[in-house]
Amino acid sequence: MNFQRVNPITGEIASSAKAMSVEEACQAVDRAQAAFPTWSAMGPNARRAVLMKAADELDARADDFVAAMMGEIGATEGWARFNLMLATGMVREAAALTTQIEGQVIPSDKPGCVAMALREPVGVLLGIAPWNAPIILGVRAVAVPLACGNSVVLKASETCPRTHELIVEAFAASGMPEGTLSVVTNAPEDAAEIVGALIDHPSIRRINFTGSTAVGRIIAKRAAEHLKPVLLELGGKAPFLVLEDADLDEAVKAAAFGAFMNQGQICMSTERIIVVDAVADAFAEKFAAKAKTMAAGDPRDGNTPLGAVVDSKTVDKVNGLIADATGKGAKVIAGGPADSVVMPATIVDGITDAMSLYRDESFGPVVALIRARDEADAIRIANDSEYGLSAAVFTRDATRGLGVARQIQSGICHVNGPTVHDEPQMPFGGVRASGYGRFGGKAGIDAFTELRWITIETQPGHFPI
Repeated sequence: MNFQRVNPITGEIASSAKAMSVEEACQAVDRAQAAFPTWSAMGPNARRAVLMKAADELDARADDFVAAMMGEIGATEGWARFNLMLATGMVREAAALTTQIEGQVIPSDKPGCVAMALREPVGVLLGIAPWNAPIILGVRAVAVPLACGNSVVLKASETCPRTHELIVEAFAASGMPEGTLSVVTNAPEDAAEIVGALIDHPSIRRINFTGSTAVGRIIAKRAAEHLKPVLLELGGKAPFLVLEDADLDEAVKAAAFGAFMNQGQICMSTERIIVVDAVADAFAEKFAAKAKTMAAGDPRDGNTPLGAVVDSKTVDKVNGLIADATGKGAKVIAGGPADSVVMPATIVDGITDAMSLYRDESFGPVVALIRARDEADAIRIANDSEYGLSAAVFTRDATRGLGVARQIQSGICHVNGPTVHDEPQMPFGGVRASGYGRFGGKAGIDAFTELRWITIETQPGHFPI
């Protein structure tokens, strides 16, 4: 039995995928467990060669990925190709890590004892990926775990099953042992049961999840029942601070990119622009003018920087946030409510903590403009959130910027750069309600290996009994 994903713009069927049962999902775990001994025993350069081939196979499917992302989530071609570019970079970076899974010899107080700390593969990992940056986040869920010698089951998003299937097909063509990477697809109504069964499966040793904070809490609780470690990258409400000495033109460019790239449907999206009073009016004028040039349109036409949001629920949510804010005194200075999934770039000025847009993640093309008295007030507002993923601060004084960045409670902060910034080798992740653990680079090795203490005794033992 299959389930269908509908194109958010046309209403036509975008893709069809298998609606797996719990039994079929668990069979994917069993296959991964069977493949684990062979894959984990391969030398680091053998795994590297397979992963490099997987990156090439991903590239070879570029047009298929573009078509899938356009159809399933209303993405623009530019966003789809950027997804693929960063994802292949993540696979090649993971390939480079295979010889960097290092141990350590630790001096022992016991004569003749050689003590070592070794990093070894964990076993079968479950990766759960979302729809919004589907190639990037699907690949991120599996690449470093595979490089570390684990086998992986990728739980595809119900919103973009074909896009996630393409990832697994590319890896399967790379020459890795059959079953090393499997995909589970399921009907939306079966998601909770399928994910629960996967977490409960005794062969699943660790879980990584990218998605909403609400679902992340459910997954963490379920995994905790089995004492299984979880890496969570969850929601965000990224603050973007503009101080009085900022280069406003540079700040406007970065804010527009961070707020409206992929229609604001990125975990790092700029959600709160916090501007000190001294430059607030000037910034607002320049930013509104920029937003009004960022047209939204049908991504299939390829004529506009913004495409469609993923569904009508997003439209309703964003419209609701705008209505709540304007009803309490805020002012729309660009864009406004929409009646379709093709939504305009929207800025709402005069946001206060009495408005939902101040706290609630919009995950759409609307951004809050909040005015602060001074630097200290801006930092206070930035930290007045349950989230803590990405942040940015603009100032011409780099030392001042670093000082502000150190005071913002987030896993990531950029000085004079946008909140949307990702590179394969960087430690990526958040704090508080944005999750815990880190993807990327050597931090990924820590997340996806087991650290073991092993000793060798080289002298006769002397014991008190």
